[in-house]
Parts: sequence; structure tokens; C-alpha cells
Amino acid sequence: MARLKYYQALTRALQEEMARDERVILMGEDVGASGGIFAQTRGLHAAFGPDRVRDTPIAENGFVSAAVGAAMTGLRPVVEVGFEDFLTCCAEPLVNQAAKLRYMLGGQVGIPLLLYTFGGGGVNAGPQHSQNLAAWFAHIPGLKVVMPSTPADVLGLVKAGIRDDNPVICLLSKKLIGSSGPVAEAGEDFLLPIGQADVKRRGRDLTIVAFGQMALHALTAAESLAARGIEAEVIDPRSASPLDTAAIIASVRRTGHLCVVHEGYGPCGLGAEVVTVVVEQAMDALRKPPRRLTAPFAPSPFTPVLETIYMPGAARIEAAAIDLLAA
Repeated sequence: MARLKYYQALTRALQEEMARDERVILMGEDVGASGGIFAQTRGLHAAFGPDRVRDTPIAENGFVSAAVGAAMTGLRPVVEVGFEDFLTCCAEPLVNQAAKLRYMLGGQVGIPLLLYTFGGGGVNAGPQHSQNLAAWFAHIPGLKVVMPSTPADVLGLVKAGIRDDNPVICLLSKKLIGSSGPVAEAGEDFLLPIGQADVKRRGRDLTIVAFGQMALHALTAAESLAARGIEAEVIDPRSASPLDTAAIIASVRRTGHLCVVHEGYGPCGLGAEVVTVVVEQAMDALRKPPRRLTAPFAPSPFTPVLETIYMPGAARIEAAAIDLLAA
């Protein structure tokens, strides 16, 4: 297998899909000749030209609205919003237009729109550049929300999202931009189904459901737990909506214990949804009440030491698992 960095997997996905389908266009701030704020669009402007790779003004509401119109009229736009926090600037075209138009028009019009953005904590970017808003958009019918944790997931989910006839929001992790991992060889048309979880580690004693970059912390915790004789199963949903509840419930029925980890706030968060589904459908399998590990219900701090305390990490996951399994 080949090996790519997280951001390079995004570049490859965009390049392959733009080469495959001339209807695929890219829009966003600094995606053109400059190659993107993280070099994630480097080479695309030169390869496909200014008509298909378009820099936009700093006006998220405007260019996302334009992309919705482009999708309705036959193009397959890909939109970059630099930071996840700025999705609040374009919520109207996403929530009130993209998510609802296919329904309102009786399926006569598709909205094949992929929007990707970089979010989450771990890089000391402070309260306005560190949020995880997955729960906001997972709450909206008509939107699909994916959260890749590895370069392979980025490659497969972005390509699948571009080909989807519905709007897809891809929430990428800033912290993982420079991480690397194995991916399919160049020339292989690698896609991942949206809404299918990945069991990243098998285990018998405890199910850990971890979203986005938290999946990697969960894997680190699982290795430490294994040294104590505790075998944790780590499930990365990869998709917040649709959520693969069947995979989660099947795991809980095997292990009898559940811990959910995500970056977003606890109240009304992704963890609350996972716990509720398990309690509703597999209460009889639980030997102990489930646990949620989330950020505090407070803005993210700038200070590195405080952010380390603020975010869930491997040590907190390990401690929660030991406590959950204690007699």
C-alpha cells in the first residue's frame, strides 16, 4: 500500500474526482494558485484551470449559496470552508437550502455538494478556531456528516462524498493534518461507504466509540489497557449522520460495556445520541451505565496546558475504562 499524510489524501481525492468527472469544481478561499492554507489544494489550479478551481471572497454565506445553485443546475461542487467554526457563517444555505431542496422539490433536483472544513482542537487555536460542530449538522435531515480519522478514511470518504447526490459535510481534524498512514495504491478507485463504521480494534471487555481524532486516542488507550489485561474494542463511526447504530449495538452486545468519546460538548452531543440508541435497543446487554467523555461545556482555551486538560485524551479514556470495569 502507499502512504500519505492526512492532507495529501484530501489532495489526491480531489485530483482523482476532478480528473474523473469534469462536472466537479472546487471553490473556496485560497484554494487556487496558492494551494491552500495547509497545501491541501496544491497543484489543482494548474491541472484544472481557474474555471474549475476558483478562489472566492471571504464571504462563506455567499459562495456556499453559489455552490448550492451550481449543484442544482448540474455541477458537482466541492467547497472548502477554512475552519469549522466558520460553518456558522453559512448555516443558512446548508440548513435551509441544501438540506431541504431535494425534499421540497419531490426528488426532481439533486444537491451533489461536498463541503469540507478543518476543525477541532489540539493546536492551541482558541475558542473561535477549535470547535467541533458535528452534532449541529447531524441534527439536520438531508445532510450527511463524515469525520475521517485516518488518511485512508479521508481518501475514501471524500471521494464517496463527491459522488453522492446529497449534500455531504466532511469535518477534517486540524490536529491530524500532518499525520500519515497507509492508503490504497495510486490508480485504485478507493471509496468508503458513508454511514459504515470501522472497527479499528477488536476487543471483548469494553466498547469504546470514538469520533474523529478521538479514535486515535482511543486506540492508544486500548493498547495501554491491553497491558493490564483489558481488551477494548474501538469503533470509529466515521460518519455522524447517518450513524452506524447496528455496528455499535452489536459490539455492546458482545462486550456489555460502553464508553463514548468525542470533542464536542456533552449536552445534546454525539455521545448523548449513541448512549440513547444503545439504552433504547440494547439495555439488556449493559452491565454498567455507559460513560461519556467530552470537552467541558465551555469555550476552548488558548493555553496549551489548559487545552490538554480540556480535551479528552488517551489517559482519560484509559482511566474511564478502568473505572467502568471495576467490580
